[in-house]
Amino acid sequence: MASIKKIDTRKYKITVSNGYRPDGRKISRAKTITVPDSVHSRSIRQYVAHEAEEFERIIKTGYCEDSEMTFQEYSSRWLERQTKYAPSTLGFYRRSLERVYPYIGSIKLIRLRPIALENLLVELRKRTFRGKPLQEATVQKYLSVVSAVLSDAKRNEIIQKNPARMIDLPDTAQKPQAIPTDKEAEEFLNIIADIDDPYKTFYALAVYTGCRRGELCALKWSDFIVDGYEGILTISRSRSMVPGKGIVEGSTKNGRSRTIYMSEDMMNILRSYCYDKWQEALNGGFPFSDYLFTNERGELMHPDTFTKYLRRLYDENGFPKEYHLHTLRHYFVSTMLHNGVDKQTVAELAGHGDTGFLEHTYCHPQMQLKWTSPSP
Repeated sequence: MASIKKIDTRKYKITVSNGYRPDGRKISRAKTITVPDSVHSRSIRQYVAHEAEEFERIIKTGYCEDSEMTFQEYSSRWLERQTKYAPSTLGFYRRSLERVYPYIGSIKLIRLRPIALENLLVELRKRTFRGKPLQEATVQKYLSVVSAVLSDAKRNEIIQKNPARMIDLPDTAQKPQAIPTDKEAEEFLNIIADIDDPYKTFYALAVYTGCRRGELCALKWSDFIVDGYEGILTISRSRSMVPGKGIVEGSTKNGRSRTIYMSEDMMNILRSYCYDKWQEALNGGFPFSDYLFTNERGELMHPDTFTKYLRRLYDENGFPKEYHLHTLRHYFVSTMLHNGVDKQTVAELAGHGDTGFLEHTYCHPQMQLKWTSPSP
């Protein structure tokens, strides 16, 4: 309950307590009010009581105490509370916030205005990467992370508005995704049929399932359910490189698991690969690994190994420079879309939170061709 102290005829001090800090000190806020001359002397008591009640409501709902925190303090706590994201995603959020702290980190949440964020964008646009100015899309990604933090503060009733939502941003040039043609996809599948494992199976799964690199690296034999000649794959984790932490295993990017049907052809590839791994372990005298993708000593492989090997494979066979490991995922997604699979189903199979990413990434003029489904 608020404490009211009379200072003079029309001046009062209102104090509100709101729990204790970790060190045991009481959390309290006070403000001094002056009753306007327009308020009759008989109504002063009622006026002050109303002001005390309103001030206590503001304190109890968090607007006062937490809004005293700086943006850096609050965003650090926000990061600690995020549990649904993959380690690589959290790593991106952390690096993005560290990039903006020098410009807005010391500003209190309650004092953060759109103009401060506009100045942040101006400074970010001056930065370069590998000798070239940052793309506008990259600059706006930093702002989107800031906006996520501020939206959380608004949701928790710490600030009343999200200033990041008040900025008029320029349009960004959308870079079309490089999608292999059917002929290129067929050529690629023929090429990997002749390379050694684990690369052959890794890339075949990438084409057939559309899994991200980290999801493939985290696959275990127990993730597969054999149903006759076919099977079902459950994707529930990811292994990624996180700067400063090395390889970290966690949930998928959107924090949810998903299942994908496995054809007889793909299951035959996996059966052959599994047999080779059993023989490898038996001959090498080490335990058979729970994980699919291990080296000749049964040790987990670094995710970058698959990226670098594929780059050499592309270069040796004349594929475009724009192609990379994620290109195989793009082919999987675009193929399903252009074969009439509804966007919601495609989003679920690809591990997207909703269909929005598909709509602005894959639905553009470059992808008007009708491609057939990949078949390893």
